Amino acid sequence: MKIIKETQYLAFVETPTRGKTKVIAIVNRHHEQIIGEIRWFGRWRQYCFFPYNDTVWNTTCMDDVNSVIGELKNERKQE
Repeated sequence: MKIIKETQYLAFVETPTRGKTKVIAIVNRHHEQIIGEIRWFGRWRQYCFFPYNDTVWNTTCMDDVNSVIGELKNERKQE
């Protein structure tokens, strides 16, 4: 598993997948638990954020998630 970005509270880790698109696990750096994922959502034809149940997200963490989605979007455009 490859860490693609770390922020104050979160680590974004690329997980192994069999498909063409990436799956990014979002890990809480304090508790080291996966609290959500970024993955391809076929119906919308874009990467989307899938928070795990019973998680709470502030604007800083949402900005971090949005930043990583933007990076994935740019990567995809270049292919």
